[in-house]
Amino acid sequence: MIEFFTDPEHWSGPMGIPFRLYEHFIMSFQTVLVGALIATPVGIYIGHTRRFEFLAISVGNIGRALPSFGIVAIFHVFVGDIPGNIGFWPTFCALVLLAIPPIMLNTYVGVKGVDRDTLEAARGMGMTEGEVLRAIELPLATPLILDGLRTASVQVVATATLGAYTGWGGLGAFIRDGFAVRDFGGQLLAGAVLVSAFALATEGVFGLLTRWLSPRTASRGRKRVRGAQFETGEEEPIEPIRVA
Repeated sequence: MIEFFTDPEHWSGPMGIPFRLYEHFIMSFQTVLVGALIATPVGIYIGHTRRFEFLAISVGNIGRALPSFGIVAIFHVFVGDIPGNIGFWPTFCALVLLAIPPIMLNTYVGVKGVDRDTLEAARGMGMTEGEVLRAIELPLATPLILDGLRTASVQVVATATLGAYTGWGGLGAFIRDGFAVRDFGGQLLAGAVLVSAFALATEGVFGLLTRWLSPRTASRGRKRVRGAQFETGEEEPIEPIRVA
């Protein structure tokens, strides 16, 4: 594997690591984006209106039950004749289908899980349904929505490897070619390491994004106040909350 990574030939050209990584990234980004554009509005609508909840749960369960390689193979049969890269469209359609369930389910659960008393208080103050959704439900549901995107992204990155067996490229091409030439300790292992590193990097990026975009809660503020009391021995004055 070290010899594979240190060979200059593997770092240039359409068969090199940078180009294969670029292919894998573009495919993963496009499919997650399309899946999010389809699943997020549906999940928001179901969670906000409490309608068609059975649909969201069923889609989530079906998404967990479908075999990834079977989906890629089925789409290879039905859309393999579309002009272009022989393996691009089967892989693209299969990955979009796999990305939709976790995004839809997490979005629905996140929006639905907002405290009902908070929503009723907001409506009692005269806020419209659109304002309630934008100002309260979506900010509080952001961590779960991002968690759904993270789950979908990691799943897509891992499953895109199977696209190499339907004629597409990506990092899975190293694993496919390693099996073909029985280079198990070099090319195959290097491809597996690259896919694993890409998936872990995707997990880490979404973890940081979730921490950065998650709204601050009152409990965090209370913890900071208690910490200040222990350090100084004095209680910090807390300003009263004024409601306009």
